[in-house]
Amino acid sequence: MLIQPLLDKLTQLRLPAFRDGLQEQIANPQYAELAFEERLALLVDRECSGRTDRRTQRRIHLANFPLPAAIEDLDLSSGRGLDRRFILEMAQCLWVASHLNILVLGPTGGGKTFLACALGLAAARSNYSVRYFRTSRLLYQLAQSHLDGSYPALLAGLAKLDLLILDDWMRDPVTPPSAQDLLEVLDDRFGRVSTIVASQVPVADWFARFPDPTLGDAILDRIVHNAYRLNLEGESRRKTRSAIPMSST
Repeated sequence: MLIQPLLDKLTQLRLPAFRDGLQEQIANPQYAELAFEERLALLVDRECSGRTDRRTQRRIHLANFPLPAAIEDLDLSSGRGLDRRFILEMAQCLWVASHLNILVLGPTGGGKTFLACALGLAAARSNYSVRYFRTSRLLYQLAQSHLDGSYPALLAGLAKLDLLILDDWMRDPVTPPSAQDLLEVLDDRFGRVSTIVASQVPVADWFARFPDPTLGDAILDRIVHNAYRLNLEGESRRKTRSAIPMSST
């Protein structure tokens, strides 16, 4: 039997893992000891695993995380203010299945982005669609979409995400049009999907930063009251990891 035409057909059928597994079986005489059904099952399992891995990698790519971060790399020492058992529970992503939110809070450089991205990666690995945005950049995209007519499509895409990560929340001033856009985004998502908000600004100060109290109240109502809170503590991670000695003065 000519094997190359079969390998070419497996390539045409987009079964790369099946093809690679078949080549491995041909090259290894030990596989001859297995029944046909056993060898076929191994090939099918390999293809299924390969497809799952490729889908996961695609979700991670589309998430646009700004840095590589994973739950297993988190610093969960006592000075960080994080409960190890609770973080590991959050990594199971039951909160995403329940359409709840997470607020990641703490000082500048405290590791909020890392933690938010680690939780986002856990969600992507659990078959959820994820997208990371710095809040200011999302607001800019929303403003631009009004001008080019893509606003409805952008809103629809954001509404479908299982998990939306909004970093640097409330860091920059919010204009009335931006507040209205935020409300549209969060209103579409409330009770249907989940959002992570990472901010160095205390939750108690958020309301005062909105130009319109009515909009501010509506926005916060959709992200705060159904959210877990993770409060990071300790020195700036940028400072403690810096190779340059820091003055004590």
